[in-house]
Amino acid sequence: MSDSSQQHKAMAPHALAFSLITCSTSRWNALQRHENPSDPSADLVASKLEANHYQVVSRTTVNDDPQMIKASLVEALKDDRVDAVITIGGTGASPRDISIETVMPMLDKVLPGFGELFRSLSYETIGSAAILSRAIAGIVKGKAVFCIPGSINAATLCLDRLILPEAGHIVKHAREN
Repeated sequence: MSDSSQQHKAMAPHALAFSLITCSTSRWNALQRHENPSDPSADLVASKLEANHYQVVSRTTVNDDPQMIKASLVEALKDDRVDAVITIGGTGASPRDISIETVMPMLDKVLPGFGELFRSLSYETIGSAAILSRAIAGIVKGKAVFCIPGSINAATLCLDRLILPEAGHIVKHAREN
């Protein structure tokens, strides 16, 4: 790592608060039926964040619906306690997977390296199927936003190899004027 990167990381905030948004039609429908659907990927993300001394200030589940995803993201970004938002799911290649298409136009800055590195790291594990893997990161109004797949393996990869090592660094730059 370069001296510059080390200096930036050293000056990055170490206490961050996250909002988690699960984008899943099946979980949303189960909630509408007053069921308590399991959400292993969001549980994993929350536990990894908390194990790294970050706070999870909110968790919500929305339908794979652009208006619901956008409204949930806007609400999370309005929360003064929130430094970063992670959407989980809705990143696949099927027609109803619209998290990327919904969030991308909302980003003030796109961090293309996030998706590029995610696919490169995924390729090491799943081979050419990595071309179907979609993930993005960016900055909105001084806050970091990450859209990650809903599979346990992909969420683990995103957290362990990308988000946890760089979240503070990204937030530091997002806050600069």
